[in-house]
Amino acid sequence: MYILSDILAALLYYVIGYRRKVVMVNLRIAFPQKSEQELKAIARRFYRNFVDNFIEAIKLFSASPAWIKKHFEVDPAIFDHLYRKGVRAQLHLGHNFNWEMANLAVPLYTEFPFLVVYMPIKNKAFDKIFYKMRRSTGTILLPATDMKNAMLPFRDQQYLLTLVADQAPGSPSNAYWLNFMGRPTDFLRGPERGARAGELAVVFGQIYKVRRGYYKADVELATENASELPEGELTRMYVRFLEKFLHQHPDMWLWSHRRWKHEWKEEYRKWWIGG
Repeated sequence: MYILSDILAALLYYVIGYRRKVVMVNLRIAFPQKSEQELKAIARRFYRNFVDNFIEAIKLFSASPAWIKKHFEVDPAIFDHLYRKGVRAQLHLGHNFNWEMANLAVPLYTEFPFLVVYMPIKNKAFDKIFYKMRRSTGTILLPATDMKNAMLPFRDQQYLLTLVADQAPGSPSNAYWLNFMGRPTDFLRGPERGARAGELAVVFGQIYKVRRGYYKADVELATENASELPEGELTRMYVRFLEKFLHQHPDMWLWSHRRWKHEWKEEYRKWWIGG
């Protein structure tokens, strides 16, 4: 399978050039101090990780819980602490590999009901197949298209809600703005506002590859009560956490999406949160 992954990654990078221009533009923005040779090396590793993410998903359709725990590790101490305190929590993750394995692994390490917001696949047949796989270890999937109603059954009980907190907002005028990798960038307000409104604990997480096929997640407690933080602070904290991760593991993030598609305008000043 990994031989196939290497072949597909080479085709995507060298032959097809799948979103290669977007990847290189993003890398130049994020790492202006690196040479073109260094950036291309990161890009090649990114394409291999990108393809590995989907090749490994094939195995996940038949993987046992024991196999998953062997290939994906996370220290559950923070989750145990928050669960014993009886609080509800959010886990803020980014677009980093391998998110499919993380989706199956985390429920095996915590007593929290593990809720994951997902975007339904447009192809109904594929959506049904992946929906079944992604729930196979106990994950509860909440469609992003109906998030408000999907959360209603859990509003009065403990849960660990996982959100992708680094994606670009649909509207730059409805976002927090701050410097990210040295450039003014818009971030969703939803993760922070939901945590503040619900007085939730918040945990930041990052995933990295120990070796091919083996991953580890590092988790960090950001706050035990987001409502105690001033507005914008939780987002600032997450962005600094994400920047540190990108400097440590630059090939593990989804550089193929247009993260800086919205340019800063002075009209967004009221939502500038610094940094």
